[in-house]
Amino acid sequence: LKVMTRDLGNEVEIRVRDNGTGIAPESRDRLFQPFFTTKPTGEGTGLGLSISYDIVTQQHGGTIGVDSELGAFTEFTVRLPRRTHGITAGRAA
Repeated sequence: LKVMTRDLGNEVEIRVRDNGTGIAPESRDRLFQPFFTTKPTGEGTGLGLSISYDIVTQQHGGTIGVDSELGAFTEFTVRLPRRTHGITAGRAA
C-alpha cells in the first residue's frame, strides 16, 4: 500500500495505491453507485464507496476518482479544496 500527498495550491491531493488484482473496467464505472458490490450476497452492503463519494464531493467540495489496471494496481485519488477562511494565527476560529 502506498499513500502519497501533494500540495496543488488551492487543493490538496491524496492518492492511495495498492498492487493488488485491480478492478475490472465494467466494475470501475459503477464503484461509487449505492449498493454496488462485487462480493457475494450477504457479504457487503455496497455503501462504503458511495458514502465516501458523498462525503468528499458534497460535504467538502472535492473530487474522488479511481484508476486501475487488472493484475497490477488500483489507485484512488482524492482532491480537497484548501480552505483558509476561519483560520487565524494557526488556529481554527
